[in-house]
Amino acid sequence: MTTLEVRDVVKEYHLRSGFRSSTLTAVDHVSFTLAPGRTVALVGQSGSGKSTIAKLLMQLERPTSGQIVMDGKPVRRRGAGLREYRKEVQMVFQDPFASLNPYHTIEHHLERPIRLHQRGLSADEVRAKVRSLLERVRLDSSDEFARRRPHELSGGQRQRVAIARALAPEPGILVADEPVSMLDVSIRLGVLNLLAGLQREENLGVLYITHDLATARHFSDEILVMYRGQIVERGPADDVILNPQHAYTRLLAEAAPDPERRLRELSASA
Repeated sequence: MTTLEVRDVVKEYHLRSGFRSSTLTAVDHVSFTLAPGRTVALVGQSGSGKSTIAKLLMQLERPTSGQIVMDGKPVRRRGAGLREYRKEVQMVFQDPFASLNPYHTIEHHLERPIRLHQRGLSADEVRAKVRSLLERVRLDSSDEFARRRPHELSGGQRQRVAIARALAPEPGILVADEPVSMLDVSIRLGVLNLLAGLQREENLGVLYITHDLATARHFSDEILVMYRGQIVERGPADDVILNPQHAYTRLLAEAAPDPERRLRELSASA
């Protein structure tokens, strides 16, 4: 079981325009912990720094200061240490239409991380793991389906394949960056329920990055509200939604869909 800690992380970008330069602080002294069996929602508007956090966790960016620590040890950015980290920390990207290579089959997308992180398996063992992954994300595990290419699948099916690919190395941490924002509204709930079920069944630590406070409440244990690179509010999901302390959180809560609130308004006006 893997625990991932973000300790006082800062990420700055140095910008230059002609003879002028400036510094943009995208992440400003952020700390939180991803523990086994728990989902943390990172909520904020576009430009708040959420995706920069994801890049830092996936080692696509280097912190300006602070540390990312896995199981008590600072993450090494090279060699075997980085390979082990990337086995344990996997990501589900926002766009299922861009995150899968259109030239390769579904089978190829799932076989590659298995062979990379679980070496020494026979061809039959790899094939069995591919079929098991498809079953775990509630997809057809037949040879015919596995040999399809991404363009032959719906958006929801593609995102389920992307989730299966993230599970292939058998990680302890899953980073889900707006995993349903580009899917049809009618299938978003199914994908979110799938992620919630996998988190419980496999004792994963999940970082759910979203701008939607309503889904964050229903699919997370803890909510972190991010504004201009800082965590401005944090706490148990219900506490943050029902009793927001920061003005920005209150604005997000008011903008979130609330059928019960609408019914109360209609009753009051009747």
